[in-house]
Amino acid sequence: MKVIDLIQSNEKTAFSFEILPPLKGTGIEKVYQDIDTLREFDPKYINITTHRSEFVYKDLGNGLYQRNRLRRRPGTVAVAAAIHNKYGITTVPHILCSGFNREDTEYVLLDLQFLGITDLLVLRGDKAKHESLFTPEPNGYAHAVELEEQINQFNRGVFVDGSEMKITKTPFSYGVACYPEKHEEAPNMESDLYWLQKKVEAGAEYAVTQLFYDNSKYFAFVERVRQTGITVPIIPGIKPFKKISQLSMIPKTFKVDIPQALAQEVLKCRTDEEVKQVGIEWCISQCKELIAHGVPSIHFYTVSAVDSIREVAKAIY
Repeated sequence: MKVIDLIQSNEKTAFSFEILPPLKGTGIEKVYQDIDTLREFDPKYINITTHRSEFVYKDLGNGLYQRNRLRRRPGTVAVAAAIHNKYGITTVPHILCSGFNREDTEYVLLDLQFLGITDLLVLRGDKAKHESLFTPEPNGYAHAVELEEQINQFNRGVFVDGSEMKITKTPFSYGVACYPEKHEEAPNMESDLYWLQKKVEAGAEYAVTQLFYDNSKYFAFVERVRQTGITVPIIPGIKPFKKISQLSMIPKTFKVDIPQALAQEVLKCRTDEEVKQVGIEWCISQCKELIAHGVPSIHFYTVSAVDSIREVAKAIY
């Protein structure tokens, strides 16, 4: 079943989560361990992130440096296939504009089609660390809508060079990202909603939010989304607060606000373990309110938070 069908056919709020592929040179065992920790809550699907190549500089020892490209977390397609085969859970690899050109994307789509993986999360992706502004790859895309168009063309049986496939299989379906507190590069919320509407018109069946800690901002965002005529599910993306350092790191990294009530509780803590418990309690309350408002699914971001998510899931599922 497609992700949209899994969500809509579930009688209660569905549970899903996102994981990262292992770092280059490490094994997949930690990924399996995280899945095993959360498997009892019946995840309807698991997202696997994709990471672009970055430039790294190697000291040659003679005063010169060599610039090389490195992908620290390769293997999204392989990890998706491994999870699908081991657990029988729907997997949703991320597919990006960032760091990929049209041919790269086509090869990824072909690999996924061979593996029978047909759900995607379509994203522009972050700019490279060495860039001041997002720059698409040569023969690549500047916006997720353009990437959607290639996927749609692939679904119609047409390659990027215009040639036709001899055999077509199950078409890809996909979701996209959205931002209750506005994408950092959007000049205003109206512009952000415009692009969300374009992504939905292009074929996105649902949207998953950036993480947030203030439910009122999610509810207000959904209301504005509905006013524009967008009817697809808006799935809240949630991550438990865990460390004192996140008071400054999360707003800086994700461009979201920390509610004053949460910040005050965190500032009372002396250790990260105390903060972790505050984060779990806040997240439980946040999720219960979301469920009471009838959200179709809650999607958890697991990075460094699997144990906290397990405690939250035990309380709400």
